[in-house]
Amino acid sequence: MYASLHTHSRWSDGKCSIQGMVAAAEAAGAAEYGVSDHFVLRPDGVEVDWSMPLASVSEYLDDVCEVREGARVPVRLGVEIDFFPETCGLLEKRLGSHIGRLDYIVGSIHYVDDFPVDADASYWTPLTQDQIDGVHEAYWTRLRQLAEWGRVDFLGHIDLPKKFAYYPTIDLSGRITDALDAIAAADLAVEVNTAGWDKPCAEAYPSETILAQCIERNIPVLINDDAHQTSHIGRHYNLAAELLQRVGYSETVRFRGRERTSVPL
Repeated sequence: MYASLHTHSRWSDGKCSIQGMVAAAEAAGAAEYGVSDHFVLRPDGVEVDWSMPLASVSEYLDDVCEVREGARVPVRLGVEIDFFPETCGLLEKRLGSHIGRLDYIVGSIHYVDDFPVDADASYWTPLTQDQIDGVHEAYWTRLRQLAEWGRVDFLGHIDLPKKFAYYPTIDLSGRITDALDAIAAADLAVEVNTAGWDKPCAEAYPSETILAQCIERNIPVLINDDAHQTSHIGRHYNLAAELLQRVGYSETVRFRGRERTSVPL
């Protein structure tokens, strides 16, 4: 049954209110719905317009809790953080007491140094193939570092650099292996993010090949739609379920109070 813990509202880069998103999830027959708006601390201190400022985090949490009280579906409270090695400690400190209110934390990477991996294809167009290779290579190193830091519950769209179909030509198998080994060692879950089917890459994040490597390591998974508006609710859920069954998964996970539970696929 459809559930998604990676979604966004107007508190970050979503198009709808939390109330509107939850109502759409209820109408779609969701078993569970989680809100996970962005919280980003860049090393250069520049604020991004798709992230909540620190001053808004408490209000955001209150908003989710208020909507949850009247919802007909279990509503989980999360946040999606961006991992930068330089600011991860500060990020944890600034979230502070708010962390205790969360059901889960999504760990993602949208930047490789100053390069915005998924902002727009126009950032990739001027790159040489060597530079494209370098972004992909650095991304997987950064993902390993995120897993080793480990202060999250699951990882978002773990092969995101493929979004605009600018693919590497170098062998990244070693980097990918290292990242997946670190994820397994940290006992983190990986999402199957269905938004990828609507992007130029035209497949889920991560790919079937990577998911096959995940199940070899007993890495738990969950299906998320990364909804930014009500029309995204439940998108491609059945495709994702079929994909997971094809590689051998029979269950997914959910989170409540930072505790992970398994449910049949």
